[in-house]
Amino acid sequence: MAKLHHIDQSAHSSADAGTIYAMLLDRPSWPSWSALESFAHETDGADGPNSLGAIGTFTTGKTKSREEIVELIQDRRLSYRLLSGLPLQNYRADIDLTPTASGTDIRWHSAFNARFGTGWAFRLGLGRFIAKCVRGLAAEAAKRAPVSH
Repeated sequence: MAKLHHIDQSAHSSADAGTIYAMLLDRPSWPSWSALESFAHETDGADGPNSLGAIGTFTTGKTKSREEIVELIQDRRLSYRLLSGLPLQNYRADIDLTPTASGTDIRWHSAFNARFGTGWAFRLGLGRFIAKCVRGLAAEAAKRAPVSH
């Protein structure tokens, strides 16, 4: 089997975990805060379009990444797996939210297998892409979060 590659990016947001989790569930809005260009919903999950098993496609340039939500933990985690779009196997990403005294730590980490000799390039390119996504999520969540007094 091909080597398992990992990407691990993180950011901090002043927003609460509930605000960030709601943004993650709203996949059509991801292009407004991420490096993604568009989203197309394909199949509802068990409880609708933003639930376990839901499938949709994110497009960036010529790349169309078809993804399925595979794990949801309220205000803590959204996980998805790549079904098609990139020449990777077993791609899974977990977006974990950890509340802190000053907001929420966001950790977007993924693992995948790639053909021999290509993993480093995907790790580098996707690592940069995911870094933009996690920073965009943190910044946009801070703008959307309710102001506490």
